[in-house]
Amino acid sequence: MPASAAELAAAVRIGELSAVEAVEASLRAAEEHAGLNAIVTLCPERALARARGPLSGPLAGVPILVKDLFDTAGVRTTYGSRIYAEHVPERSAEAVLRLEAAGAVVIGKTNLFEFAWGVTSENPWYGGVHNPRHPGKTAGGSSSGSAAAVTAGIVPLALGSDTGGSIRMPSACCETVGFKPTLGRIPLAGCFPLCPSFDTAGPMARTAADCTLAWSVLTGEPVPGPRLAGLTVGVLTRAPRVGPTGEESPLDERAWAWAAQLEALGARVVAAEIPGCEADTWPLFQHEALVSHAASFPSRADEYGPVVRKKLAAAQRATPEAIEAARSAIARWRAATAVEPAVDLFLSPTLGVHELPSEDASELDIRIPFSSFTRPFNYLGWAAVALGNLQLAGRDDETVLAAALAWEAAYGIPTWPA
Repeated sequence: MPASAAELAAAVRIGELSAVEAVEASLRAAEEHAGLNAIVTLCPERALARARGPLSGPLAGVPILVKDLFDTAGVRTTYGSRIYAEHVPERSAEAVLRLEAAGAVVIGKTNLFEFAWGVTSENPWYGGVHNPRHPGKTAGGSSSGSAAAVTAGIVPLALGSDTGGSIRMPSACCETVGFKPTLGRIPLAGCFPLCPSFDTAGPMARTAADCTLAWSVLTGEPVPGPRLAGLTVGVLTRAPRVGPTGEESPLDERAWAWAAQLEALGARVVAAEIPGCEADTWPLFQHEALVSHAASFPSRADEYGPVVRKKLAAAQRATPEAIEAARSAIARWRAATAVEPAVDLFLSPTLGVHELPSEDASELDIRIPFSSFTRPFNYLGWAAVALGNLQLAGRDDETVLAAALAWEAAYGIPTWPA
């Protein structure tokens, strides 16, 4: 069985492999790895029925998994919650429809942190996701099931969402690839919102090449060629501040370890710093989350897990003045950083921690340092890719993906120290 989505689709298109065989192999893998708890709902009958029909396109016959935050017609979609445990949408999310139009076959829905508002792999209703690469350590959040399933080889490709790092953090924990596109590049219709000012959807895979292929399908844009030569890469040793000053990350020199490898590929590497936002941004995040949950919070507060319930309760304290101050400050921040610092890419660790936390770590205790290098790029609206714990970010999708392809071709995916 081909390992990559691109190879698998090519084999299906020329008749070396049938879509049914590909789907059956993924369904068997899902059963073999059921102990990871990566999948909330499997839909084998639906998947096999689709695989028997004519399939064409760049993802012809490729089995995929979809984060259970995205609606799937006729398939239970829980949003990781108790409230929507029996919810079956009539229409699929636009991102899912685009993947299916390219020939992909959805085999099921992946587990996630409740309502996608958390950085770890716990879930109070469906159980936690286990990290197949580092047993006993967190698989990250909130797209934990998608990352674990891809890492374990259940599918070559999965769909995730990212509001503060929810694609990239699990990809770092599980040593795979996850891409967060620029804000608004991929439609979010049919995806349960967390904070529309920062929400994005994107692909997760074992390779940057497969992520780029899926991005092409999701956006309708051509696949960029690999490129680092001639680009200026700024090394971030501090995460840009997006909240109270007490959240500012300590000096972190880890990214310099990759500098020589970038220079060997023709990049110019410099020290860089992205100035922080001038105001506390949390009130806007909290306000938008509260609006997203207006239909069920506080009226059904007792049906939320303790972590999300506590976050929503805190969100009720955000004042209109603080919300507007955050909104205005973010707009000014985005304008001020549109061209400065004058570098093409930014390099940092994906995670702001030096060791992976255990899978039972308290989300409320680790969420700020864990996401310190991922959150700023959601707030800025920029693109960012996690190649394991190496993060490349920039102002446009194509430059970031081209750099990821060049890095991957030369070095592969960085692994965590033993």
